[in-house]
Amino acid sequence: MGRKKGVRFEEGAPDDFDPERPYDDPVAMLEMREHLVREKWIDIETAKILRERLKWCYRVEGVNHLQKCHHLVQQYLDSTRGIGWGKDGRHPDQHGPKVVPE
Repeated sequence: MGRKKGVRFEEGAPDDFDPERPYDDPVAMLEMREHLVREKWIDIETAKILRERLKWCYRVEGVNHLQKCHHLVQQYLDSTRGIGWGKDGRHPDQHGPKVVPE
């Protein structure tokens, strides 16, 4: 026995999920919920990584951090928009536009 080579993860939403009738297929509904939770965790962890980079930039740049770290501040603020475990029950797409940095 050894490690399995070529392990594949399903990264997309389930194909058989119908958002207008979510309770028709309980397996697809659970897969969709797991997909949304997984995507939310990815967004949260990305924001944490950007926060650590921003802390490092503040420490390294010192008094010049306003000019030197501005791009990281923008990336961090954009990455935190619309993520979290709020109780409003809205889909992540409805939390407002997510600006993609150029």
